[in-house]
Amino acid sequence: MSKLYLVPTPIGNLEDITLRAIRVLKEVDFILAEDTRTSGKLLKHFEIATPMYSHHMHNEHKSIEGVVNRLKNGETCALISDAGTPAISDPGFLLTRACVQHQLEIECLPGATAFVPALVNSGLPNDKFVFEGFLPVKKGRQTRLKLLAEETRTMIFYESPHKLLKTLTHFVEYFGADRQVSVSRELTKLFEETIRGTATEVLAYYTNKPPKGEIVVVVEGNKIIIQKK
Repeated sequence: MSKLYLVPTPIGNLEDITLRAIRVLKEVDFILAEDTRTSGKLLKHFEIATPMYSHHMHNEHKSIEGVVNRLKNGETCALISDAGTPAISDPGFLLTRACVQHQLEIECLPGATAFVPALVNSGLPNDKFVFEGFLPVKKGRQTRLKLLAEETRTMIFYESPHKLLKTLTHFVEYFGADRQVSVSRELTKLFEETIRGTATEVLAYYTNKPPKGEIVVVVEGNKIIIQKK
């Protein structure tokens, strides 16, 4: 029976893949991968010989029609990203939407995603939170930051190492120097670390120690607005 499987892959430690994910990757007719070189290492490690094709932000608009047609013809497909759950700041949404529109069956497996451990590690309130992903690079960035300055829920951001200092500087400027921030870096990997403190303190830390690797930033919501309510 045709089906699209969204299969989470480890964000670092290969032991974090599920037994079910391995079985599905072995059983489907083909796999779509964000980067076939990166995913090829994962498949080789778990002795998965399923045919794999490239599906990333630069070609997904063109490849979706062909994938949908293969699914309509009864094939099964697994979509994976370089790390974590597909469609979370990675390709996957467009293909999923197309399958919904064509009434094709979709199943998303539970598994690794970076923002959950970062949120829990932060020590900040996690009963209510908002996932922002990557902030706009230029256009709309200031507008978004001004809006988020009023957000009362804990906020989660993804950021690249070379933009972290700029983002932390903006947090000090728009959210306030004393806003609590937690930066988790290289989650599940050998050099994993989480640095917690005020926006000013965390900015000072990474100014003296330039960051490397994958980064998740968790920011406290606006307590002043909460207290006024």
